[in-house]
Amino acid sequence: MMDVDKIRDETPGVGRVVHLNNCGAGLMPQPVLDAVIDHLRLEAEIGGYEAEDAAAGAVANTYDGLSRLLNCQRDEIAVVENATVAWDMAFYGLPLAQGDVVLTAVSEYASNYIAYLQRAARDGIQVRVVPNDNHGQTDVAALAEMIDDRVKLISITHAPTNGGLINPAAAIGRVARAAGVPYLLDACQSAGQMPLDVEAIGCDMLSATGRKYLRGPRGTGFLYVRAAMLERLDPPFLDLHAAVWQSPEHYEMLPNARRFENWENYVAGKIGLGVAVDYALEIGLDAIAARVQGLANDLRDRMAAVPGVIVRDLGQNKSGIISFSVGDVAPELVKESMAAAGINISTSSARSTMQDMYRRGITMMNRLGLHYYNTDAELDRFMTCLRGLRA
Repeated sequence: MMDVDKIRDETPGVGRVVHLNNCGAGLMPQPVLDAVIDHLRLEAEIGGYEAEDAAAGAVANTYDGLSRLLNCQRDEIAVVENATVAWDMAFYGLPLAQGDVVLTAVSEYASNYIAYLQRAARDGIQVRVVPNDNHGQTDVAALAEMIDDRVKLISITHAPTNGGLINPAAAIGRVARAAGVPYLLDACQSAGQMPLDVEAIGCDMLSATGRKYLRGPRGTGFLYVRAAMLERLDPPFLDLHAAVWQSPEHYEMLPNARRFENWENYVAGKIGLGVAVDYALEIGLDAIAARVQGLANDLRDRMAAVPGVIVRDLGQNKSGIISFSVGDVAPELVKESMAAAGINISTSSARSTMQDMYRRGITMMNRLGLHYYNTDAELDRFMTCLRGLRA
């Protein structure tokens, strides 16, 4: 059984706010906060380089933790500034030329899609969107039918930023492996919310952030690159950390995923990320997923029963992210009203998932993200405020 009371005792923020914006950033637990502050204090006391040397074990622990989180080798992990950098290092590192095709999802995130468009303009690639199935998630059968010899990448967001769905990542992985097509999974919202096993999923690359469901510090992200994929990617930039200058005219990249990192990094954040990963692993990702989805499914039912409230989630399996509209009340006003009541939620516009929201005729909606430390009492407060908006 998950000890929610203990977890809340270790989460300073729950005493100040009802935090339902975990899809934006989770509340750090005290051990993570202490790890970051302690290292920053050490930097101030003895110097940044010296503090990093002293913390070598704590830094190594982060790679060990991430390898356990993803079921991969520690040399297949790069720790970088954020999920966008992680994803970009993989996507821009993949050689793509005129006429090559990238297959992606209707629910793909804006940052990823903008990168597709840039390479379409620069390199002449084509972007094709796989249709949804009847549940509103990526249609795996349609994906398989769309693969031909021009398809050079399948790139899918696992749990989209809104819409509530969880795309069938493992089923997509089976199609990718059968076709021999590289598979990049954006796990920004799923890391820390549910189990992620790269062997079971079958992805070749995976990107994620520390700040959301892992409850780590901001300014942290990580990239997994399967060892067999390493030599097929050309990092978009290198420095003296990612490569070794062997002679005036020659360098050699590191033989592992560290070639996607750079020398200057947020050491305190990297240490904090490792502590956050350990914290999640100690609780158990299966237990976390069960509680998050249980809370979210119950709240969806309660919200849908309020006249004028539309729950806009899709998918056969749903995440802890709930997207909704409140009659003709502007989403920003809903957010502000909740904030006045001490409740954190957010908004999501068509600029985030344009393909999806345009098809559904939505320009903006509200969004919340539940986590395992949320309680029934907090959700009761949210429901009271929600009903008040319809009064």
